[in-house]
Amino acid sequence: MQIFGFVLALLGIMGATVATLLPNWKVSADVGSNIITAISQMQGLWMDCTWYSTGMFSCTLKYSVLSLPAYLQTARTTMVLCCVLAAMGLCLASLGLKCTRWGGGRRSKRHAAIASGGCFVAAGFLCLVPASWFTNEVITKFLDSSVPESNKFEPGGAVYVAFVSAGFLLMGGFIFCMSCSGKRHGPQDLVLLPPPDKLLLQQQQQQLLQQQQELQHQYCSLSPLDNKTGYSLQDYV
Repeated sequence: MQIFGFVLALLGIMGATVATLLPNWKVSADVGSNIITAISQMQGLWMDCTWYSTGMFSCTLKYSVLSLPAYLQTARTTMVLCCVLAAMGLCLASLGLKCTRWGGGRRSKRHAAIASGGCFVAAGFLCLVPASWFTNEVITKFLDSSVPESNKFEPGGAVYVAFVSAGFLLMGGFIFCMSCSGKRHGPQDLVLLPPPDKLLLQQQQQQLLQQQQELQHQYCSLSPLDNKTGYSLQDYV
């Protein structure tokens, strides 16, 4: 289950990174007289792009931060924080996996897994908030009758990628948190065994040492009569 959660979190951070960089958070809507047009507009968090029917494609970066609307500034900030928290969660999750030999004992692995799950859950919410807010702004302006049809947009593919990525991060975070919940019985520290060859050599050395100790004990337990190597006349008188 931890490996499954790790894969979900990895897919989530990849999707969140791609969604942050994509320029199609909203695309021009084909409605009314705008159905047949030679220009298609896309707007993202960092740039606005225009696609022409001739095949040309041009993008313009958004240099001014203060001139952007509040929902766009919030989306920028939260998506960057989402990627940073998810990356920290991946580092902690690699230490908290029970199938790995690094990361310390059971107690430290449990704490690392819970911390990584918290990072994934927080990153999922940080990815879900801007996607929801951005979608609400686009739909509200689309339904506003005072907005001309040429300026109406609809949610683009990057928004859907952000929603899916948020789901992956939330599921991965809950899996990591639940995998280490509950009381654990037994020793809290993980005993790391040496490699098989080294373990066999240690066993052989211990057997030789035991044999030497047994021989010394038998030799010391012999009577003084048994230790004599010659014969004496007094023994037969």
